[in-house]
Amino acid sequence: MDTRTALDVLSALAHETRLSVFRALVAAGGEGAAAGVLAERLDVLPNTLSAHLSQLLRAGLVKSVREGRSIRYTADLDAIGDLLAFLIRDCCGGHPEVCTPLAALAQGYAACTTKNPQGAEATEVRTSKEETMVAPYNVLFLCTGNSARSLLAEAALNREGKGRFRAYSAGAHPRGEPHPYTLDLLKSLGYDTAFARSKSWEEFSAPNAPKLDFVFTVCDQAAAEPCPVWPGQPVTAHWGVTDPAAATGKESEKRLAFAEAYRMLFNRISLFISLPIASLDRLALEKRVQEIGTDSADAETV
Repeated sequence: MDTRTALDVLSALAHETRLSVFRALVAAGGEGAAAGVLAERLDVLPNTLSAHLSQLLRAGLVKSVREGRSIRYTADLDAIGDLLAFLIRDCCGGHPEVCTPLAALAQGYAACTTKNPQGAEATEVRTSKEETMVAPYNVLFLCTGNSARSLLAEAALNREGKGRFRAYSAGAHPRGEPHPYTLDLLKSLGYDTAFARSKSWEEFSAPNAPKLDFVFTVCDQAAAEPCPVWPGQPVTAHWGVTDPAAATGKESEKRLAFAEAYRMLFNRISLFISLPIASLDRLALEKRVQEIGTDSADAETV
């Protein structure tokens, strides 16, 4: 990095909104976030956000990739690493005693951004309490039969979460096997369906079960469908979705119901994984995940 580039990076971050955008993208991790998600979460007008994202892109602090009709943005942490290296190498030339604090920061940066080769035990910084915790977060999706909605959500989060989340699913009254339309839809979307099985939520209350961080119910209370209540301390929310297995009509209409259920769940999961989980206290986090289950979340584009 040369002086001109370093000035561009520092100038791009020298604005309250741009700094907030960059911090939000850092918190979102490798999967990043769509512009609409950022605008809503930061309470910034879309046009204003677009201008700030453009400057961050020009400075090399942000990367973008088009996904269908939307664009997903991610923070380019290499740019921060390059800036630290520039400050240590060029600004402290000839005075190693001055560089010591910066070198410690650079080492901390490397430790925070280095991923475990296996991807299962990556660490992230909890900036709110200056502590670390082991990732991924364990998330359980619950519905009645565990044959459609909860399996769709499990598949989507495991893929979109990119190692930051480990998703599971279960049912209060499991059907015993995945619905064939569930498997067909997942295969058409490129998922490996070997994971899919219909099982009771009692598996996750056993002593050797994974410790859950989040539990989301996806049953349809509006249709008087009973929803299980999860005991314990995980963050919980209700993300009700109409049961596609109960759809009637032509085969095409039934399959469309499964596609619609997936769309709604995918949109909610996209909002969920963009949350700065590590920097939110429990009350704020509960409020955010509960808001995701409202109808407004379903307006987002997959």
